[in-house]
Amino acid sequence: MSLLSKVVDVVTGGLADRAYQVVKDYFPPDMSEAQRANVQLALDKLELERRQQAEQARHAAEKQLTERIKELEGSAKDLLRLPILGPLMLFLRGCQRPVWGFATLYLDWMWFSAWTLDEQQQTALITINVLVLGFLFGERALANAAPRILHFMKARKRG
Repeated sequence: MSLLSKVVDVVTGGLADRAYQVVKDYFPPDMSEAQRANVQLALDKLELERRQQAEQARHAAEKQLTERIKELEGSAKDLLRLPILGPLMLFLRGCQRPVWGFATLYLDWMWFSAWTLDEQQQTALITINVLVLGFLFGERALANAAPRILHFMKARKRG
């Protein structure tokens, strides 16, 4: 489940329950159980339709974004057309995260174990860490943390 799917779930979740509370508060108190069940069923159907619409909109937006990126940047298949540089560029592109990650890990290890750095050098290493970890790994970290954040937000809304 993608991040956008989880956001859609949070935005549309509980619509039928909230609407049912409004119906219960403002409609006659002498509603029969069958009438209440019919109202709840209609509201559940409405919530399902809203979820489907939101999911379709999310899917269309993701598809449009992917196509736009492909149009502007090209795809990996486009690089293969270049005889020698294409495969080399694909290899370097694939190596980027591990190389930057291990280089940053090495710098941090040296910083904490062997080097004595002044304040300016420490600031530079902190900046390197923020840039490398934020830009290269930020999307993945956010994708891994998003379900927990959304779960927390849902629990907070209910409580």
